[in-house]
Amino acid sequence: RVSLLGSERHNPFTDGGRELFDCAAQGRIDAFFLGGAQIDGSANVNLVGIGPYPRSRVRLSGSFGSAYLYFLVPKVILFVSEHSPRVLVRKVDFISAPGVSEPDVYRRGGPRALLTPLGLFEFLPAAGRFRLAAVHPGSSPAEVAARTGFDFELPERVPITPMPDAATLRLLRGPVAAAVRETYPRFAERLWGGVRAEPSSKAGGAPRPPGAAQHQPADAPSSTSPTMNR
Repeated sequence: RVSLLGSERHNPFTDGGRELFDCAAQGRIDAFFLGGAQIDGSANVNLVGIGPYPRSRVRLSGSFGSAYLYFLVPKVILFVSEHSPRVLVRKVDFISAPGVSEPDVYRRGGPRALLTPLGLFEFLPAAGRFRLAAVHPGSSPAEVAARTGFDFELPERVPITPMPDAATLRLLRGPVAAAVRETYPRFAERLWGGVRAEPSSKAGGAPRPPGAAQHQPADAPSSTSPTMNR
């Protein structure tokens, strides 16, 4: 099931983001996907600005409760659409959401993994750092290391990410693509190419969330945050 805030028919929440936060506090959100303009080796996320705060040279969209969800959702999967030293940095310019906390801080949630166009990292809470878990076909551990700005654990053998099976591809390219296209048509076109949108329940289609059609600055890779519920 596709869940998109701002969609008329693919949104189980009746009160938008506030209901999402309430569900997280009640323990009803199992997993959350969180992107960032910068992510460092301690899984800190920056969604506020690029450059020394408060004189950031690029202003980003803002945290929007990311730290709150980072503390409450048991399984947070970080992701970026660009694997480069400017995104995966040694230290973020501003901590919107901290990856680790002091031992006396209550926290039931936190990072589990980081997905990039080159591979998959797993997060090691005890060590407070990432370990390379897999590389995608066409990439290599050497390329991942060269294009990552932070240090990470590198096993002697790193597996290749398995390709999705035919049933999964049909699901993603069919119903999922059509549902996403209703609210984010340009994103769907870029990811899947031409897919037929599902008919809207109202003339003119579903309303677009504020800012959904705006482009991020060049120094600010875009991010979205879908959720998975029980």
